[in-house]
Amino acid sequence: MSQLASHGAVAGSLRLLSFNIHAATSTDRYHHYVTQSWRQLLPHSQRSENLDSIAGLVGEYDMVALQEADAGSLRSGFINQSRYIATQSGMPFWFHQANRKLGAMTITSNGFLSRFEPVEVEQHRLPGAIPGRGALLLRYGVPHSLTIVVVHLALGRRARSQQLQYLARHLEHERHVMVMGDFNTEAASKEIQQFCSHLELDAPTAGLPSYPSWQPQRAIDHILVSRQLNTRDAYVVDVPMSDHCPVALTVDLPTELMLTPTATAAKAGLQPQVEQSYWPAAS
Repeated sequence: MSQLASHGAVAGSLRLLSFNIHAATSTDRYHHYVTQSWRQLLPHSQRSENLDSIAGLVGEYDMVALQEADAGSLRSGFINQSRYIATQSGMPFWFHQANRKLGAMTITSNGFLSRFEPVEVEQHRLPGAIPGRGALLLRYGVPHSLTIVVVHLALGRRARSQQLQYLARHLEHERHVMVMGDFNTEAASKEIQQFCSHLELDAPTAGLPSYPSWQPQRAIDHILVSRQLNTRDAYVVDVPMSDHCPVALTVDLPTELMLTPTATAAKAGLQPQVEQSYWPAAS
């Protein structure tokens, strides 16, 4: 069985995962945000162990959205965590968007890992009084048939509303849309309801508690999907690798939606290039 077939893509489905990895740092009490805050600024052994565990987990999926991945600063030992996870998990393509930089100490980013080559990748800066929020937008298929967006929205409701309104304007003409990430609010909130209504999206992961990881009570991590797409098997993965648990979902693709397999990229001789907005994973 081919690699693609083993992951369900040939059968017309995609297994999706969205995970706020907290720079690969586990937290198991609220007071640890204060007492262990140094771990968000300096390297530590647990981070390396968690990265390998995360890589082992995401290898079971076809597309993975990452939030709070370090893009290669002091705290991560200058490792781009999106790239590391992609390489260790066997994901052929990885993408990242650096959003918030604190000198050489931290570079917080969105990341995306995929078994398929996109036809286009865009990086968007999201509005808000406090800068540092962004969205990765990837288009798949010819013509553009599937649009994936990775987000990590603001904590405040007003800023979240502005960010979702911005995304709604940019996505209103897309055919099939999936928005994955840490929304920092429940799917029943007014701002997400308006967003879903405008773009005709469903929230199959609504009501699935993912935060905090040590005792999940809040459903704030979501995968929103166009209503014309069939979804199934929405669940939370109970793992202690971050302060969030990842959420997973299977989406059945329409027959007309064709994704580019990794073999096409290999034949084209794609190589990692800093000036590009995305890279094949290192072999």
